[in-house]
Amino acid sequence: MMVVMGVAGCGKTSVGEALADKLGTDYVDGDELHPPENIQKMSSGIPLNDEDRWPWLKLVGERLGQSGGKIIIGCSALKRIYRDRIREFAGGEVTFIHLSGSKELIASRMNSRTGHFMPLELLDSQFAALEPPTEDEHAITVDIDQDLDGIVDDVFGVLEKGK
Repeated sequence: MMVVMGVAGCGKTSVGEALADKLGTDYVDGDELHPPENIQKMSSGIPLNDEDRWPWLKLVGERLGQSGGKIIIGCSALKRIYRDRIREFAGGEVTFIHLSGSKELIASRMNSRTGHFMPLELLDSQFAALEPPTEDEHAITVDIDQDLDGIVDDVFGVLEKGK
């Protein structure tokens, strides 16, 4: 079970889909698990609070747990407590793949994408909330200042070493 995590605009969907293809597993965009109220709030430029996130994080964890271990979900999972909640409901070990990049790089990517509900105005709140994974969390941190193939190769290389 894996979660591709990071702030909005870091590439969770692109990396998650490419990694799932490489590993022969399924990818689920965690945004699809948000209740409509959360999407509306974010679309309006209002950051979610913890109370908004708890039911969503529970669904992410449950979806991981129902997968039999063969799934990758894209989910911001910005705080340690959010990752702990995901692990709790997944019922097993979850590998978090943290897509790390500068605010400037991510803002430029967000400016160039279309059709996504998350406005650029919320990027500051995302970075303010971010607690990068610590060594005890079974996480891989990868620098996103490279092309998609490079990011996926970096993650895959670490996964292969861990086998």
